[in-house]
Amino acid sequence: MIKELDIVVLKEDLPAEGLKAGDVGCIVMVYEDGKGFEVEFTTLIGKTISVVTVPPAAIRPLEPTDITHARAALA
Repeated sequence: MIKELDIVVLKEDLPAEGLKAGDVGCIVMVYEDGKGFEVEFTTLIGKTISVVTVPPAAIRPLEPTDITHARAALA
C-alpha cells in the first residue's frame, strides 16, 4: 500500500500540470485509506513544479528496477 512520503511514478500525462507519464513524485497526503493521493513533483534540486491530487490508478510505487530519466520542466 502506498503511504505518505513514498516515492511514486506517474502513469499518465497531466498536461494542465506540465507533468508526463514517468515523472517521479512524493506522496504528501493519503486520502480515505488510499482512495486518492496528493503528490508533489519537484525538479532534481527541489523546486516544486506541481502538487496534484490523483486517483490510485494514476500512480504506481517506485520499483527497484526503475531507471532515472531527466527532462526539462515547463516554466
